[in-house]
Amino acid sequence: MTEYKRGALIIEGKTKKVYNLQNDPSLCLLESKDRITSGDGVKSHDLKGKAAISTATTAKVFQLLNEAGLKTAFVKVVDDTTFLARKCEMVPIEWVTRRLATGSFLKRHQGVPEGYRFHPPLQETFFKDDANHDPQWSEQQLISAKFKLNGLVIGKDEYDIMQRTTLVVFEVLERAWATRNCALIDMKIEFGIDVNGEIMVADIIDSDSWRLWPSGDKRLMKDKQVYRNLTTVTEKDLDTVKRNFEWVANQLDYLVPPVSSLVVILMGSPSDEEHCKKIANHAKALRLNVQLRVSSAHKGTEETLRILAEYEGDYEKVVLIAVAGRSNGLGPVLSGNTCLPVINCPPFKPENISQDLWSSINVPSGIGCTTVAYPESAALAAAQVHALHDHMVWARLRVKQLMNFIALKQADAKLKNLVL
Repeated sequence: MTEYKRGALIIEGKTKKVYNLQNDPSLCLLESKDRITSGDGVKSHDLKGKAAISTATTAKVFQLLNEAGLKTAFVKVVDDTTFLARKCEMVPIEWVTRRLATGSFLKRHQGVPEGYRFHPPLQETFFKDDANHDPQWSEQQLISAKFKLNGLVIGKDEYDIMQRTTLVVFEVLERAWATRNCALIDMKIEFGIDVNGEIMVADIIDSDSWRLWPSGDKRLMKDKQVYRNLTTVTEKDLDTVKRNFEWVANQLDYLVPPVSSLVVILMGSPSDEEHCKKIANHAKALRLNVQLRVSSAHKGTEETLRILAEYEGDYEKVVLIAVAGRSNGLGPVLSGNTCLPVINCPPFKPENISQDLWSSINVPSGIGCTTVAYPESAALAAAQVHALHDHMVWARLRVKQLMNFIALKQADAKLKNLVL
């Protein structure tokens, strides 16, 4: 930790300490403790090794969220028990998302059977107040509190942004855990406001933060609920809890796989290269691999089919994007000779747009290629196909939708107060 000079203690909780960073006031250090608690600290035990497991788990979760494009306070791991984060003033609210009804929800809603499935996931907010056992708050209570953090007042717009972000965090992690045949049942997160007034997911997300049921079976739970359920706690019990937490941390290594989904952009002429590069840039931003190829279906039909055979023979997950203007034979020829998805994205020119469009959509019967007008649309359409099997591409798409929502919220907030 020589490059990070630990400053004064900012705050100490039941399971972590937060320190200033002497050489950068915009950052802080979060250090986990070898301590496990439940019931607002009524039950607590030392658990050797928990701090390292918690730090590893948090780092892997935040790295996954960052890879998906979400804003988080996490920066980097410093050592086994400490990570570097953007310094935030914390919103004193726990944001809870539930896919299945269980735990405290059943106590508050008698008559609802355990396992009741929420579509969309149910969202709840709780005010952080240990003395009063973190009471549930309504949207109206939260907005009326008018929390002011790093100059930002939490109002309706900020509430909406945090609520939507909370849902996306849950959905991204739910899909990721599903790839390991593990159900994310519910989870809690917190938000901070950094020195620039930006809202971001902050604090810690570890095995204290969620319920995880392998194979969807409650009896196999791997989260802190195992500890909560203990009436007496032995060293053997603590060892079981620790091994569960280690299992979670180890599984997280598999949740961000290498980029493997491929988009092949075939252009009918080298003159279409710039148009194709625009598609490629959008596709790469959505976590897709991209290859550019040149082949004319009219002038080199045999070569076009040979190139197509390369991708069919490799058994890769591929989406084809055909870029051809004038008489577009490329998309229909590809689509008529493959079971792979084909998307037309002609390089429209103002003087020929109606003819180019008609050439791409007026295809013979039995041809299933689709047509879009813009490079970004072609990349998005390809990503939506790959999202059916690639949870990280799905995550990028979901976060892109969230960013669109936030941008519109912020633009509306700016313009509604504009004096004309």
